[in-house]
Amino acid sequence: MYKVGEYNQLKVKKETDFGVYLDGGGDTEILLPKRYVPDGTRPGDELTVFLYHDSENRLIATTDKPKGVVGDIVSLKVVDTTHQGAFLDWGLAKDLFVPLSRQVSKMVKGQDYLVMIYLDELTNRVAATEKIDAYLSNDPLTVQEKDPVELVIYRRSDIGFITIINNRHTGVLHYSDVFRPLDIGDRLQGFVKAVKEDGKVDVAPGQSGYNRVEDEASRMLRLLRENDGYLPYHDKSDPDEIRDFFGMSKKTFKMTVGALYKQQKIELTKTGIKLIED
Repeated sequence: MYKVGEYNQLKVKKETDFGVYLDGGGDTEILLPKRYVPDGTRPGDELTVFLYHDSENRLIATTDKPKGVVGDIVSLKVVDTTHQGAFLDWGLAKDLFVPLSRQVSKMVKGQDYLVMIYLDELTNRVAATEKIDAYLSNDPLTVQEKDPVELVIYRRSDIGFITIINNRHTGVLHYSDVFRPLDIGDRLQGFVKAVKEDGKVDVAPGQSGYNRVEDEASRMLRLLRENDGYLPYHDKSDPDEIRDFFGMSKKTFKMTVGALYKQQKIELTKTGIKLIED
């Protein structure tokens, strides 16, 4: 059974002058317009396509990739507004509609908004909502400490950024763990740093544990190579200077330096760190 608003793998049923029809199951045939048909396509071939309704409310297939599918939370730009709602650019020929009732405040043309893409149960059409909270819950929680997760910056709080975890949970990315500018809607890879008894979650960018050190080590080696094999930073350096240059906390800096020293990839001097040439 095909799914609207998602990628589907469907078999080519027949060819026409204006495209090919895909087998949607039963008597359902779904048009893939000619401009989207890969060269050499023949009846019986299977194609991966995205399904949505066009401006005439016809179910249509495309090989273009939208900026999000049903269930995704993405930042999209408003390209037009009407009394009924707003239209967002999501990378397809037909813009994505946000009903006025699904807007937190009236959307403005040209601005970006964080929305969730959903399938309207009444019309079976793909739409978007700015009212995301109703779709987020930490009960039940599907992640645990050290799990890698995908994060979306949702809003600011007094202690850090409220983030959306894997499009379904919320967590806090503390300002002390942020080492680069972040904006609402930014996506980044992270991990679960802690799960509290009340179900609240702390997250951090990058990877957890030793994998995190390995990731930072690659960055430190690259910076050394870009600076003639020497950097004037050491265990007495100011934490803010380390954060500004390396994009990491002083604790992570010291762990990374220690790991590279044990691997005999760097030398420690009184004034900094020096790359050992291969």
